[in-house]
Amino acid sequence: MARRDVDLVVISDVHLGTYGCHAKELLRYLQSINPKAVVLNGDIIDIWQFSKNYWPQSHMKVVRRIMKYITENVPVYYLTGNHDEMFRKFTDLSLGSFRLQNKLVLNLDGQKAWIFHGDVFDVTMQNSKWLAKLGAIGYDTLILINSFTNWCLKLLGKEKMSFSKRIKAAFKDAVKFINDFEVTAAGLAIENGYSYVVCGHIHQPEIRTITNDKGSVVYLNSGDWVENLTALEYHHGKWEIFKYRPENFKDDDEQADADPQDLNALLDIRTLMMEVVQHKE
Repeated sequence: MARRDVDLVVISDVHLGTYGCHAKELLRYLQSINPKAVVLNGDIIDIWQFSKNYWPQSHMKVVRRIMKYITENVPVYYLTGNHDEMFRKFTDLSLGSFRLQNKLVLNLDGQKAWIFHGDVFDVTMQNSKWLAKLGAIGYDTLILINSFTNWCLKLLGKEKMSFSKRIKAAFKDAVKFINDFEVTAAGLAIENGYSYVVCGHIHQPEIRTITNDKGSVVYLNSGDWVENLTALEYHHGKWEIFKYRPENFKDDDEQADADPQDLNALLDIRTLMMEVVQHKE
């Protein structure tokens, strides 16, 4: 498959290290593009649920694909989220073209894009972190049950379903939270004169213009790689939501290992990961 040129790709909420992560699909997507810059907008590695007993090869291949971008001198910005918040003590770390930050402002064709994960707007995260962590475990379990159910439905020739989407749609508070999240992010972006505000966290891919009495801004959300399998792409002055569809990709995967001469950089990343995990324990 010929790679597509993309000026900027934004990915969030991958949750590497959990059963719900669609690492194989993400790898195929990353192998299909030739980005000029990559933003990993939080919750890429799920440190909350990270276990030395569960780290499949497909998850490592995603890390290696990202490392390959770095060895090719493609700017890669890792912005911390709530599930990888332990990285925040390493904020402003630089390794080659890799940057670890909490937020980012990019100039895109003369317009400023404010990019951050968005967990700062989550009241549960700020006041009841234990409840948020419990919810994360419940969500991962729900995804596992959902995957088994969809496997059975496929055998029966029936359509797949999303438990979490149905639950969110059924509860007015969930819908209100998503709307409040988007409006809050947009309001702050308008006050600061940004043209775009780009978030993750709520797993809801979106591109829409939000207007208040002070102005307007384009609000964007990259979705996730647990259920929606989406990313944001910026190319030739235009934003689009990429949606992964299996029929658009070949079954065979390319090799995505880091180049031998750049293994030191990979070892630095692994060292960083081990330090974070030890701190967690």
